[in-house]
Amino acid sequence: MMDINQFRMKLIKAIDNNEIVLPTLPEVALQVRDEAEKEDTTARKLAEIITTDAAISARLLQVANSPLYRPRAPIEDVQMAVTRLGNKLVKSLVTSLAMKQIYQATNDFMEHKLRKVWEDSVNVAAVSKVLAQSLPQLSNEQAMLAGLIHNIGILPILTMAESFSDLSSNERMLEELIDALYPEIGAVILKNWDFPEAVTNVPAEHRNHSREGIEADFADVVMVARLQLGLDNLPVEQWADISAFDRVGLDAEINITDVEDTAEDIESVKQAIA
Repeated sequence: MMDINQFRMKLIKAIDNNEIVLPTLPEVALQVRDEAEKEDTTARKLAEIITTDAAISARLLQVANSPLYRPRAPIEDVQMAVTRLGNKLVKSLVTSLAMKQIYQATNDFMEHKLRKVWEDSVNVAAVSKVLAQSLPQLSNEQAMLAGLIHNIGILPILTMAESFSDLSSNERMLEELIDALYPEIGAVILKNWDFPEAVTNVPAEHRNHSREGIEADFADVVMVARLQLGLDNLPVEQWADISAFDRVGLDAEINITDVEDTAEDIESVKQAIA
């Protein structure tokens, strides 16, 4: 049976030779990102791009009118949503809403796996956004996006695993491969997407529990979110040794998913992006 290092070498070679197609952001997300960064852009220009994708347009309106953003009055069209929310927020939201399109399965094996990856991503994104609300140096929406993309590296691993029957039928071995390789592959994907460094380093750093820093970054937020959700096999008793909790401003003995008000906020985010 192929070991982790052999699989890694085959996967990296396949990526380098374009034999495995890396996930790509939907075109509307790329266009919105480019347009939002222009100094002379307008809500109308952004709305024109967004409305070329009916699904994203509908979801953006749904999110803009959700309790998450508490609109003073109903938002009736995409241009109004852009005007109310602002260009930066819309840029992050459109990218986040477009992410679900990447998780499309082609068979039963992939459907089961991708559904679990997407659910984990949404949960981490929701907790990350809520955690970032108390961190003025971080954008809540970027924190949410960081949560959504932190495990994007799993996708090409699953794609390649399909080619090896001994892997696709061996749950334990496949999980070991994913656990060992998805951070490295995720970093490759985000660099390919030309994401900013603050987000690109999240896949590789969010499980580095010994990492240090002066103030919290997105990797710290995603790390704490995963621990709070029980996605990493680390006993609660060891959380106090992880300095990311201090930087995020959260007592290691508190699980925010059990706090009533916070749990409601987390659920609102999940409903908005799931």
